[in-house]
Amino acid sequence: MKEITRKHREKIKAQKAFVLWFTGLSGAGKTTLAIALEHSLHKMGKHTYILDGDRFRETLNKDLGFSLKDREENIRRIGTISLATVDAGLITLVTLISPFRNSRDNVRAMHAPKDFIEVYVNCSLEECEKRDVKGLYYKARQGIIQEFTGISSPYEPPINPEIVIDTAKLDLKSSVQTILNYLKVNKYI
Repeated sequence: MKEITRKHREKIKAQKAFVLWFTGLSGAGKTTLAIALEHSLHKMGKHTYILDGDRFRETLNKDLGFSLKDREENIRRIGTISLATVDAGLITLVTLISPFRNSRDNVRAMHAPKDFIEVYVNCSLEECEKRDVKGLYYKARQGIIQEFTGISSPYEPPINPEIVIDTAKLDLKSSVQTILNYLKVNKYI
């Protein structure tokens, strides 16, 4: 018997598998946007899965801290999982601050050229701090949280992402539609 491949899985699901990698500061709206997009894709009959950075920090990656080495390992592990979900024929939505370009580029390099779509959820630091219901930015500014992206650790915005969503200017519905338009024009869906 021959091995069941990604092509077989995509065919039975009637879709192309790929990764949408949402990157941006804490509070930018990555998870909110991914959940709303997943609902839209689900209504279209698409098979999706969200890999959320916060969930992985509580489970698979709970052994990692926030040093540069640990952040890179966090991203590498989730990137590796995204390879498996694409092989399973799923449209995968990854919501992860992923602050360093090099780490995101390494994950992109794991994937086939058209399988990785970087979505920069662009939101100013000031706006993210206003949205901070958990008080993380306040704690970071007080020195209670160390190595916090945007405060005591840098965030390197993507240079050439496929999609840019400014959540301070676009409402959720318009943001989702922008992504859907990109996916339709580029024949992902």
